[in-house]
Amino acid sequence: MKLTTKGRYAVTAMLDLALHAQTGPVSLADISERQGISISYLEQLFSKLRKNDLVSSVRGPGGGYRLSRAGNQIFVAQIIDAVDEKVDVTRCLGSGNCQDGETCLTHDLWQDLSDQLHNFLSQISVQSLVERAEIRKVADRQDKYQSERGRNKGHDADRLPLSEIN
Repeated sequence: MKLTTKGRYAVTAMLDLALHAQTGPVSLADISERQGISISYLEQLFSKLRKNDLVSSVRGPGGGYRLSRAGNQIFVAQIIDAVDEKVDVTRCLGSGNCQDGETCLTHDLWQDLSDQLHNFLSQISVQSLVERAEIRKVADRQDKYQSERGRNKGHDADRLPLSEIN
């Protein structure tokens, strides 16, 4: 199956956004830190996600991104389609020129499988993923790790009680 990191990262970032959006807009820096995806790559993905009305941006202090509609109305296939990915298992990327410019014997089989995969992903909402216990467990682990890294960064004054700073 040909699904590049672009599609995988877009789904991962959207799931991270859905998991953390209840507290307000989510910054790309936070998603980047939790998921190990560069901010510049996330900016490219979120530009496409915004153009396809899957996310909206909030400017200013405390700004970031949020889902543009409820998680039960956003499906994995929409995310993949938004970033110009194709779920395709054919050798010819669906063009039908697999064997010397002509359709090969198994083209229709692989095209049918590609269609089935797309249909399958069209039935999985972001919300259904958020509700999965194993996904919440991973998200909790990532949040804990991010929190611990945040505590270990910075200056000693950042770790002192306010009464001891003055």
